[in-house]
Amino acid sequence: MSVGETQPINYELHDPDVRLMLDVRKGNAGAFEELVLRYQSRLLTVLEHLVGNRELAEDLAQEVFLRVFRARERYEPGAKFSTWLFTIANNVASNALRSRGRRKEVGVPQQAGASESGAMQLDQMAKANSGLMPTRALDKAEAAEVVRQAIESLSERQRMALLLSKFENMSYQDIASTMELTVQATKSLLSRARVNLRDILAPYVEQGLRPSLTAAAEDDDIDE
Repeated sequence: MSVGETQPINYELHDPDVRLMLDVRKGNAGAFEELVLRYQSRLLTVLEHLVGNRELAEDLAQEVFLRVFRARERYEPGAKFSTWLFTIANNVASNALRSRGRRKEVGVPQQAGASESGAMQLDQMAKANSGLMPTRALDKAEAAEVVRQAIESLSERQRMALLLSKFENMSYQDIASTMELTVQATKSLLSRARVNLRDILAPYVEQGLRPSLTAAAEDDDIDE
């Protein structure tokens, strides 16, 4: 190896989840069950924020794990397992959102409960949800709902980058790999997402929205 050349990462050595997936490749059903147990809650959280609907998120999570299982014989550990998994999740969610958008364009009724937050400002959504307006102190549940709706009001790509950063604590490099972006583009995307989120939440912060619930809008010391 020449001077200055970066040594490839041995993900099998450093990532226990990669080792589990390699066991799945060998036909170990128990290893697959263990991966599902480790990731199903985290995956569902990210997907629900992405698509704005719990039932749809559950269906998509099943689709993600099904794709993981079907890809087992072709699996090669070229990244951390979580990066590979959320790359699949990003593709599945993007396809679902595009499909839902096409149904809306041709006038097919949207599934009951599906989020329309991408087309509504936060104040409009708040008015439609029991008066969640920045004119009074919000309780914990209301504050959490305001933050959830604020995240959902971001663009799909900004939302995904922010969720991977906050919920999965991914590095810039891992987010870039998951979303098929450069590291610099990922940094710019996250920066815009945080600025937009701070702007949306500003009236609520002025009224005392809990700092812990606005953490998604803060800059992180993310590993490169």
